[in-house]
Amino acid sequence: MPRDTSIKSVLIIGSGPIIIGQACEFDYAGSQAALSLKDEGISVTIINSNPATIMTDKVIADHVYLLPLEPESIEKILQERQIDAVLPTMGGQTALNLCISVAERGIWEKYGVKIVGVDLDAIEKTENREAFRQLMVDIGVGVATSKIANSFLEGKEAAQQIGFPLVIRPSYTLGGKGAGFVHKKEDFDAALSRGLQASPTHEVLVEQAVLGWKEYELELLRDGNDNVIIICSIENFDPMGIHTGDSITVAPAMTLSDRCYQQMRNQAIKMMRAIGNFAGGCNVQFSVNPADEEIIAIEINPRVSRSSALASKATGYPIAKIAAKLAIGYNLDEIENQITKTTSAYFEPTLDYVIVKIPRWNFDKFKGANRELGLTMKSVGEVMGIGRSFIEALQKACQSLEIGRAGLGADGRQSRNLDEIMHSLEHPSWDRLFHIYDAMSLGVPIESIRKVTKIDRWFLNQIQDVVNIETELRRYSLNNIPEDFFFTLKQRGFSDTQIAYVLGNVTEEDVYQRRKALGIKRVYKMVDTCAAEFAAKTPYYYSTYEGENESIVSDKKKIIVLGSGPNRIGQGIEFDYSCVHGLLAAKESGYEAIMINCNPETVSTDFNMADKLYFEPVFWEHVREIIDMEKPEGVIVQLGGQTALKMAEKLHQHGIKIIGTSFNDMDVAEDRGRFSDLLKELGIPYPKYGVAESAEEALVVAHEVGYPVLVRPSYVLGGQGMSIVINDEDLEKAVVNLLKNLPGNRVLIDHFLDRAAETESDSIHDGEDVHIIGLMEHIEPAGIHSGDSFAVLPPFDLSDNVIRQMEEYTEKIARALNVRGLLNIQFAVKDDKVYVIEANPRASRTVPFIAKAYDVPYINIAAKVMLGVNKLKDFTIERKLKGYAIKEPVFSFDKFPEVEKQLGPEMKSTGEAIRFIPDLEDPYFRHLYKEKSMYLSK
Repeated sequence: MPRDTSIKSVLIIGSGPIIIGQACEFDYAGSQAALSLKDEGISVTIINSNPATIMTDKVIADHVYLLPLEPESIEKILQERQIDAVLPTMGGQTALNLCISVAERGIWEKYGVKIVGVDLDAIEKTENREAFRQLMVDIGVGVATSKIANSFLEGKEAAQQIGFPLVIRPSYTLGGKGAGFVHKKEDFDAALSRGLQASPTHEVLVEQAVLGWKEYELELLRDGNDNVIIICSIENFDPMGIHTGDSITVAPAMTLSDRCYQQMRNQAIKMMRAIGNFAGGCNVQFSVNPADEEIIAIEINPRVSRSSALASKATGYPIAKIAAKLAIGYNLDEIENQITKTTSAYFEPTLDYVIVKIPRWNFDKFKGANRELGLTMKSVGEVMGIGRSFIEALQKACQSLEIGRAGLGADGRQSRNLDEIMHSLEHPSWDRLFHIYDAMSLGVPIESIRKVTKIDRWFLNQIQDVVNIETELRRYSLNNIPEDFFFTLKQRGFSDTQIAYVLGNVTEEDVYQRRKALGIKRVYKMVDTCAAEFAAKTPYYYSTYEGENESIVSDKKKIIVLGSGPNRIGQGIEFDYSCVHGLLAAKESGYEAIMINCNPETVSTDFNMADKLYFEPVFWEHVREIIDMEKPEGVIVQLGGQTALKMAEKLHQHGIKIIGTSFNDMDVAEDRGRFSDLLKELGIPYPKYGVAESAEEALVVAHEVGYPVLVRPSYVLGGQGMSIVINDEDLEKAVVNLLKNLPGNRVLIDHFLDRAAETESDSIHDGEDVHIIGLMEHIEPAGIHSGDSFAVLPPFDLSDNVIRQMEEYTEKIARALNVRGLLNIQFAVKDDKVYVIEANPRASRTVPFIAKAYDVPYINIAAKVMLGVNKLKDFTIERKLKGYAIKEPVFSFDKFPEVEKQLGPEMKSTGEAIRFIPDLEDPYFRHLYKEKSMYLSK
């Protein structure tokens, strides 16, 4: 059936600000869907309150509404625009819940809007735990023994009938909120209360706990003719008991028998057909008993999910793009295969490689948090590694995490404490994977590890193989490693850094030069979805060690953009937004735009965004070899946050051109001593400060600058490790902790300007002119991290004198640092005097917010300035903001109920929203201003 020609305009509902459990994978899905519908000539309108995403940019949709995700906002849009259909499946649980709420009020019906891509009855069947359980029983699909409970008494009765251990699952929640295991009777009452409170319908499922069973996911697509295809099978490395968002996952499934896989496929298709008659994407989760391969269904999500983004990047099959076309009536065999361009989308991808996803956690931001993983998701992002084998992909994923690891082990970060290791194996947290390696290195038998972790023996054997290879490597020196064994090391994902560590007395550079002399170098393979059965047009590559190199280097001028790696607190989706605009600007300027990134959730790793995508760790060894092969005009590091900036020194040392601000000038801004000397030369006030490398030195500095003092490590993002202290005892503790957690770092000690206001400026400098993008004033005073503060654009109660000082200092610093591109400066204001706290010559958290508030493509302008193809005077900049815009931080403290919610100099927010107000008399603003007064009076 061809597309429904009555649909000429579609509303896509976004997912709102990033929170734990609902992150930028929905930005990717919504962006893909919007572009897919625009290809069909359909007018696309997006509602989303998140300013940091590319989804809310004019390059994605025809009309963007940055409004709260509420029924009132939907009605406002429907009054202003003729909308024929709404697609609610691209914005996660938030979008589905809003769609249901609007439907219950009769608003869709009132304005003649049809819901496409999902059946509301299907949502009810999947989200209502009892309805889902009963449906599975009716269609003959196995489920765990369970009972529904709407009250405390019903829950107690259910537990008595089923027996322990149990799992409690609240209805209609996201990211496993409120869910948990109960191993013994004494803990049940508290867990039941939590679950009932977490559910918006005060309903929980009390269920038999299948702890230790294996967990799998299937991604499906179905069209209006009831054709169903399985896009990808995904196996959880971790057994049942850990939320799938917190589990290491592998595609394709590694340990399934053919018989079990076919049964799982059949059951998934049966489940999708049973929940409703809709065309679109679906995610199904199963559990399998490792003893006899009994299968039970866990849940089904009739929408794109967190795993859909992973499956899309794993296979190269653009699930959200195809799902959007199915939603408007196309069938699978009528849609062009995006990869081959010659076959249809009615095919199931075949993988001749392995992908491994590892979640990224930020427990360091939540002091005192329960770090044990369970049914409630706690990770803030994820990375993906692609390799020809499981172990190669696993090592690449470890290198991508940006936690100081050079791979799975063999990098000097191992634990040798057997008690600590065994406790970690039994109580899984972010480091259990590394402790499995450590246990094997100490000689703990595989069977002992399997019994404690319940991880499938096949995976453990793979890790043991790496431990054995490391042991063999210790027999050699660099110059006598046999060539075939050297090749094996690289095929197993060992980085040059790991090899250097194991050998001792050699450097990463020595190893690189040695293997180069042996002719051992990476080749690049295409992610083609069809194991090379058909010719593919996908410019999407990963590296490995084999014969043929499939990445053909063109003779065009090239620019490489370094991505921001995994999302985490302090470095979020706003940097991916910046990278996408960097790619677009490079393409518009006549360059071949090349992306290097390892985050499967993001738009920058959509193979349609760049001319060439290398899905590789943003890790020096990988970046270097791509640069060696592609020979770009230069590399953009200014847009990818601290991840990309950390590469600047290596690029500089190897004579590789950095596009925009030079390494030396960026280093002046990062090095507190050099930067303060610069401010002194310029006559710009700054808080007194000192630098210490020990607790003793810190005490001397603190007495010189005067308490209270702000203590922080140098070269960090998101305020990591920052604290405000008021006496010697607290200072000693803070410094000792910092030097323990960040060895080799220096500690900065600044006099803290108590009860000062905090402000920011963002600007662009092209070498001649400085354009101030925006000046913002924070609601919270100095001492609360800027990422956790409400920021108001333009400022609301700064004097003309203060604004003049901010503008003057911005211009002076931009010129003195020789900035080419973006510059963010943070100020403290006290007694009408402006002090400079810090300057960052790179993309900041606030530029996307300002760009959306003023409706000006500032990142695109900055990128073209950095590339040298334009000057600021080439652009006509018209700001459209009427009234004020407020950046609202959003937190995920509900995932860590045991953690104190006190804000301070270390950033804790996971995302942000934007809100527009007409004037300062707005009740919302008056409430915030009252909060500020409360802060300042403390």
